[in-house]
Amino acid sequence: MNYSVIDFISLLGSVCLFLYGMKVMSEGLQKVAGDRLRNILGIMTRNRVTGVLTGVLITALIQSSSASTVMVVSFVNAGLMSLAQAMAVIFGANVGTTATTWIISAFSFEVNISDYSILLLAVGVPMMFMKKSAYKSMGEFLVGFCFLFMGLDLISHYVPDLQENPEMLRFVTDYTSLGVGSVLIFFTLGIVFTMIAQSSAATFAITLIMCSQGWISFTLGCAIILGGNIGTTITPVLASLSGNLAARRTAMGHVLFNVLGSLVVLCCFHPFVDLVADITKACDGINPLSITESQEAGMRGTTLLDERGGMTARAQSCVAFGLAMFPTVFNAINLLVMIWFTKLYVRIVCWIMPMRHKEDEEEFVLKYIGRGLLSASELNITQAQKEIELYGRRVERMIGMARKMIHLEMKDEEYQPTFDRIEKYEEISDRMEMEIGTFLNSVAEGRLSPEGKMRVAGMLRIVSEIESIADGCYNVAKTLNRKNQIHVDFNEGVLREIDRMYDLVSEAMANVLGLLGELETPENSRIVAAYNKEREINNLRNKLRDGNIFSINNKEYDYQEGIFFMDLIGEAEKLGDYMLNVVEGVKHQFKTLPSTVK
Repeated sequence: MNYSVIDFISLLGSVCLFLYGMKVMSEGLQKVAGDRLRNILGIMTRNRVTGVLTGVLITALIQSSSASTVMVVSFVNAGLMSLAQAMAVIFGANVGTTATTWIISAFSFEVNISDYSILLLAVGVPMMFMKKSAYKSMGEFLVGFCFLFMGLDLISHYVPDLQENPEMLRFVTDYTSLGVGSVLIFFTLGIVFTMIAQSSAATFAITLIMCSQGWISFTLGCAIILGGNIGTTITPVLASLSGNLAARRTAMGHVLFNVLGSLVVLCCFHPFVDLVADITKACDGINPLSITESQEAGMRGTTLLDERGGMTARAQSCVAFGLAMFPTVFNAINLLVMIWFTKLYVRIVCWIMPMRHKEDEEEFVLKYIGRGLLSASELNITQAQKEIELYGRRVERMIGMARKMIHLEMKDEEYQPTFDRIEKYEEISDRMEMEIGTFLNSVAEGRLSPEGKMRVAGMLRIVSEIESIADGCYNVAKTLNRKNQIHVDFNEGVLREIDRMYDLVSEAMANVLGLLGELETPENSRIVAAYNKEREINNLRNKLRDGNIFSINNKEYDYQEGIFFMDLIGEAEKLGDYMLNVVEGVKHQFKTLPSTVK
């Protein structure tokens, strides 16, 4: 046998080059799209039709249904998309992914794109060193495109020549003539290979090579591709493992959609393959099943088979066309049937994965950020933004607790539980800051657009300042605790002034939460309001500080009461400063702001 271990390792290397090219090409396009990609997904999912079209367009753009479904899972996890909207996008993604198969099919035999790869690399590599990020990302796309087809060409070269290796041919023949058993074996092979490669495009490329080499028939090639349709669901499943319930339901919906459709086609597999073959003949002029018949009949020297019994270029082109047509017809029919049952589909998914228990807001839990094995960095920014907004709302509750504690005495039943809650929230705040900060740092290490990197920097500053607000609330609670331990009481006039100050603090925090809810498009009026409110807090602090000296001198209250009064006013003023720092982070660290905020 002439096929050596070195040849086999070279085949594995060729597959790796193909997968790497697919990865670089996909990431390059995602970086070119950047925020626009996230905005399109966030906006164009208002109904089933636009959701499906979005799934088709996004998947055709980034050349990966796995990447687009991971994005959808991220959006659902971040609360930006409902399960019903996600299902529509996933339905469309399954159709959009066929664009990749058509590209591979079109260039595989009609045009040997690998011959032009060096020329494209000569264009793509210099672009990667340009200053403008869009050119760099487009250069990555071209380099990935070249690697993809160079890998495909090398796969074709290193796949064993069955004509020269009859031992391997006999081995394969043992599994290709089992009727229904052969279909099931190669169907399972498609599932396993796609799960390992995490790319249905890779499965299609390998299948195309196997069929063109005469290794397997067109029918068995369709079985592998059908299995790959199930195997590709492993990627969003992995991405959703540590997400919230909605994200896991989205991944489950993707699995059910592909599995149900594949099993239905598997039950009527041969009639469906005949349908695809007839469509291929109507479009291309040759029925791909007739090529297998010619091989079995030993008809050499024809337009389909050469003198050695191998496929001619015309036959290879027909097989490539038919293999690309198979997933197109399958996914189109699956979509046209399933789209009318979206609501029922959502109910089934919710029934399979019910809500176990209501999340306890008093326990440490990140709602939107997970630790999945896979990520899409641009979309992780959206998850972090939602988590930061939730973080801000937790800290806002601490302000309410601190205000409540001002009017409590140590003998009151609610006093100690309120202090304990503030202490617990402060611990939760520290942990949330650490978790969100760690997540943002990992996102910053990913493949982000320059705008995305600026947002991450801004969010890191915002998270730090929110944690400072939590610390300030805890300092208020500790100040009140010391006051009560030495039995110092505030008179009604002091309490009114403290409430007046903390009213301003609460209003400032409400404005900050409004900004956190619209990080990408903050309103100029909220920015202005934040500065005005901080000035009000400072002016009131100065007025109360001067009045405090006057009141102590006039014996309206004693010195100790005045000290604690000023401590609470000082902490309130610091809270105002921290809130303004959050606003500064929003204003200066996001590139989308210069056109809207002056």
